[in-house]
Amino acid sequence: MLPGVYPAKRKDGTPYFRAGIHYKNKHISLGSYTEESLAHNAYSQADSLLHDSGISLETALFSSQFLSFEKIVVLCNFRDNGMYIKTPIYLRRNYFSYYFSKNEEYKFDIDDLFFYSQHKILRRGGRLFVNEYGMQTSIFSRYGIPSHGVPGRDFTFANGDSTDLRYSNVILLNSYHGVIRHVQNGMVRFKARIHINGNYIIGSYSTSVKAAVAYNKAVDLAKRHGIAKNFPENYVEELSAKEYAELYTKIKISKKFLAYLDSMSSISD
Repeated sequence: MLPGVYPAKRKDGTPYFRAGIHYKNKHISLGSYTEESLAHNAYSQADSLLHDSGISLETALFSSQFLSFEKIVVLCNFRDNGMYIKTPIYLRRNYFSYYFSKNEEYKFDIDDLFFYSQHKILRRGGRLFVNEYGMQTSIFSRYGIPSHGVPGRDFTFANGDSTDLRYSNVILLNSYHGVIRHVQNGMVRFKARIHINGNYIIGSYSTSVKAAVAYNKAVDLAKRHGIAKNFPENYVEELSAKEYAELYTKIKISKKFLAYLDSMSSISD
């Protein structure tokens, strides 16, 4: 066998070759290959990368032919920072980069290092998530952004860079169900809406808290009018139980929405 190559067989008896390398008293698996020569090439590239600090991460990402981009990031980080991390993380000064691909680098605060060293970021339909406790959890939930959050409407980025996910760069605009931040006559307002066979405006309010309470009130009214739907509701932690009850009683709901509810009741009758 060529250096760094280990023969193996799949369950059906098909032979293949594993590549691996020892570095700083650690055995690192490099991947599986159909041919011995390919596995050896992966070993050779890994050996060069680990023992030549002149090969930068960026150079390696765009020149390697036999190693995955994840493995390149892992090896370069281990070489340069002395920390072996299984996910494609490269430690920077005061933050770290998570490489989703060789062309996509996300920046995170050091506080998130343990979490992302244990959780691989995945993507489906443009949504970034991790598998956590058997569930797909949006990475933006760590910022208090709901799973349905939309960039530009519910959150934005201070420096305009959507790949910079350091906490200081992620600005939360809306944190409540059914609440949309908008500008009206030069002033920031919060529109509450509910989805029942289409979107219905509940009203426009001066604060997101008022809009959130209005949404909850609209949900209660919809249920009382016989609309059976599993509406998400808002937990407004800024208010005490007394303050919430007082605001709930005083908050006004769109007359058009109330008329719609009455029409739905008459139809059901």
